[in-house]
Amino acid sequence: MARKKGIFRFDARLLRPAQPHNASWAFVVLPEEASARFPRRGRTTAEGTINGQPFEATLEPDGRLSHWFRVDAALCKAAGAGAGDMVALEIAPVAKEPEPELPPDLRQALEDAPEALATWQGTTTLARVDWIHWLTSARQSATRAKRVADACDMLASGKRRVCCFDPSGYYSKAFAAPEPAGEP
Repeated sequence: MARKKGIFRFDARLLRPAQPHNASWAFVVLPEEASARFPRRGRTTAEGTINGQPFEATLEPDGRLSHWFRVDAALCKAAGAGAGDMVALEIAPVAKEPEPELPPDLRQALEDAPEALATWQGTTTLARVDWIHWLTSARQSATRAKRVADACDMLASGKRRVCCFDPSGYYSKAFAAPEPAGEP
C-alpha cells in the first residue's frame, strides 16, 4: 500500500455478507495500516475511490482497532465490480467530519429537555457521532429507550461525552465487521 498526500492505496476483495442472504451490498475491511491513519478507531468518515469511482462512506469499527465499510449496489455497479472481485481503493479521512443525522427519538427527547439540548449543541461533531453510535448500537428497543433517557440526563448534567462507551468495540467486543459469506 502506498501513501501519497493523505491518500492510501490498496487492493481489497469486495466481500458479500453472510446475512442477509439476499444482500445487495458488499463490504471492504480496511488493512490495519490504512485504518491506523484515520483519526480514531470508532466511527469516522472517509472519502476515496473504488476502481476510480468516487465515494464517501462511514467507516465502522470492526472491534479489532480497524474499520470496515459498506459498498452499496450502485457503487458496485459504477465500479464494475461485485462481491468476490478484487478492487483498487484510494481512501483518506475527510477534511471535516460531517454532522451526523439526529435520530427522531433523540431529537424529540432533546427538544423536550432544554438543558440537555444546550449541552448537545456545545459538543463536538465527533462527540455527537459517539452519542448517536451508542444509541443506535442498542439491540433492543427497551435498551435504546433507556439510552435516550440516560443521554438526556447526562447531557442535562453537563456531560459532553458519553461515558463508559468503547466506540472501537475493541475492549467491549461490541462491534465487528459482518461475517463474510462462504464461496459460492
